[in-house]
Amino acid sequence: MENIFEQVRELENIQGLSKHEQLVQGFINAINDKVISKGDMLPSVNSLIKELGFARETIAKGYKELASRGIIESKNRIGFFVANENIQNHLRLALVIFAFDSFQEIFYKTFRDQLGKKVHIDIFFHHNNIDVFESIISKVRGKYGMYVVAPIPHKKTTAILATLPMNRFLMIDRHLEMPGDFSYIVQEFEQSSYDAFAQLAPAIKKFRGMIHYHRPASDTPVEIMEAYKKFIRDFKVKSVIRPEYIPGSIEKGYVYFTINNAELWLMLKDAKAKGLVLGKDVGILSHNDEVVKEIIFDGITTYSTDFVKMAEKAANFIAKRKTIREVIPTVLLRRGSL
Repeated sequence: MENIFEQVRELENIQGLSKHEQLVQGFINAINDKVISKGDMLPSVNSLIKELGFARETIAKGYKELASRGIIESKNRIGFFVANENIQNHLRLALVIFAFDSFQEIFYKTFRDQLGKKVHIDIFFHHNNIDVFESIISKVRGKYGMYVVAPIPHKKTTAILATLPMNRFLMIDRHLEMPGDFSYIVQEFEQSSYDAFAQLAPAIKKFRGMIHYHRPASDTPVEIMEAYKKFIRDFKVKSVIRPEYIPGSIEKGYVYFTINNAELWLMLKDAKAKGLVLGKDVGILSHNDEVVKEIIFDGITTYSTDFVKMAEKAANFIAKRKTIREVIPTVLLRRGSL
């Protein structure tokens, strides 16, 4: 019985978590962690008052909510018992990601479809803003059964994430080193980017040079820039790095590389307006694949991780709670644009 009280106590210092929410989530966590199982009797109201110091009304409200969700039941006035240990049917999950870009939408839709209606997902966007990120984590901490988070590469991030229970945490998309054991399903940026550039080197060197658009203040992984700089040195490619694409500036004889889809669409519009043939007059390379890039202009060459696979593995982790540490491979997809 003491272990049940500990599950509730571990949530007591979480800012913004009411006593009622602390009790409900603590009991759900106890079921998730197999501390209690179906048919087990729960602590009496008096014992909870004695051990936790909660008000009688607070405990009654918590038990009422658990009963209304079908998690516990009252039997013949004896007390409350665990009614359903298949807590997946009652799991609330916090998904914290950058924004709803196309590839993140692919992840979300697959993740949601794989989990189905048995899991309630609340989605939060941090937009690569560390203050927003910290606020979100503070807001969701202790209120969810699982936390799936795409982190920000920032000096404060590790300390922020360390406040979450690592046994209910999954890092996705980007990998950050953290102390202790935790699960992750991520992509790798630097070596995979360099490998993609190297494979494309013969095609790139047919052009006069290469132009890469990189916004320093954006959420673009800095590892991609490091890989690009190494590539142009190693392969002696003439290159210009610019902060953003200026509409109408596309020129014949160059390869254009952007990670930003809005810039990509502008480039394609300008190429069409100027009658430039992709793969012959200009080359275009994009990061993160999606269906539209496969079909427009006879296909846009991309290199990308498989976000469907990432989502499927993330959903499997939620369902089975088995530790996973995996880097999803990045693949070059050669098409007509380069």
